[in-house]
Amino acid sequence: MSLILYNTLTREKEEFVPGQPGRVSVYVCGPTVYNRPHIGNARPAVVFDVLVRLLRARFDVTYVRNITDIDDKINAAAEESGESIDVVAARHAADYHNDMAALGVLSPDVEPYATHHLAEMIEMIKGLIDSEHAYEAEGHVLFRVGSFSEYGRLSRRDRRQLLDGARVEVAPYKEDPGDFILWKPSSPAQPGWESPWGRGRPGWHIECSAMAAAHLGRTIDIHGGGNDLIFPHHENEIAQSTCAHGGEAFSRYWLHNGFVNVDHTKMSKSLGNIVLVRDLLDDAPGEVVRLALLNAHYRQPLDWSADLMLESRRKLDRLYNALRNVSGWEQSWQDAEPAADFVTALEDDLNTPRAIAALFLQAREINRLGDVPEALELARQLRASGEMLGLLSHDPAEWFVQGSSGEVEADEIDALLVRRAAARDAGDFSEADWIRDELTALGVVIEDGPDGTRWRRVGS
Repeated sequence: MSLILYNTLTREKEEFVPGQPGRVSVYVCGPTVYNRPHIGNARPAVVFDVLVRLLRARFDVTYVRNITDIDDKINAAAEESGESIDVVAARHAADYHNDMAALGVLSPDVEPYATHHLAEMIEMIKGLIDSEHAYEAEGHVLFRVGSFSEYGRLSRRDRRQLLDGARVEVAPYKEDPGDFILWKPSSPAQPGWESPWGRGRPGWHIECSAMAAAHLGRTIDIHGGGNDLIFPHHENEIAQSTCAHGGEAFSRYWLHNGFVNVDHTKMSKSLGNIVLVRDLLDDAPGEVVRLALLNAHYRQPLDWSADLMLESRRKLDRLYNALRNVSGWEQSWQDAEPAADFVTALEDDLNTPRAIAALFLQAREINRLGDVPEALELARQLRASGEMLGLLSHDPAEWFVQGSSGEVEADEIDALLVRRAAARDAGDFSEADWIRDELTALGVVIEDGPDGTRWRRVGS
């Protein structure tokens, strides 16, 4: 089956065809390193990690994810802590790397830092000025939005909406209120670099355009990020990159992941409901957090809750239990191919909920067969499928020592048995079998007899 992706630019699902046969370039906006990463930062890292894993199965991929280490938020954090911006950025870049590694996020092929690409930014700005797409005013350099006729195509907003969405400062030096900053002056107390327009620093948008061009060329295949970046960041990237490169397309496909809410409420510092990845990792293995982040389709909002974490932990228990019950798969799973229905789900615009459901169908069949040769190939497939999602990387025995959800409460077991009895009475044997598998994964043996159903814990 072909790989189908939803392109934000066209608002349609499209067959993915790389610009160069067999080769794919991917650029994803990485973190601005002024604080520890929260689950909203982790979602794009995990989502696009899965996409790249899928792409690597068929293409030669170059994956670039940047670090934004020039930003006013970093300046503010440095001023508050009394440290230099270099120290603040380095500390939180390390936090990001450590937390994402704990979630099983693989390192990108290239991880450019904004501070290492100032020369490229300055050259791009010069070119935009020379082609009259940008202008200098009172120490600032601004992009002339009116010079790019397709401005607003990605976000599909009219000019009034664009201005409202950007919350632009209508400064007196702007030719048009919608013009955005490419370079701005720095005060003596602010970090700054020398440029043809005086000591200053780049605007946020030009950073990504310059880094993407430096490492992937003028036109890239896939550009990704969160929904919050569609406007103004990605809209501005398109404008300045297209104009800097003589009208060549900047990116052929645009992918954006949905927001993460917390208990049905938007996550925000003012509400005090920011969920840090590090805090979650103090209470659960990284794979639990990762599976929770993949629980919803990447384009949909994800509602974060304690119940979601508990559910994800127990789902992993079920998968690891299926592997634990089959011997010998560890030696050769690398040679196995993921199951066809699992791959088909991912090829349909990265449908991780459907892919995860396919994993449980495999696990259920493994449990039905038991430790027999027929189950061995299924266990290998299950492990190979898990690898594509960044899951099932632990030894099952170690998982149940370090990562399992612990002893389930008796009233919960009784509730599941009531559900199972109701399902059997209704003829829904699929649901009944699913509940038996769930209880097995939780270390509970159920025994049906003429006097009803009894249960006991494994080993008792």
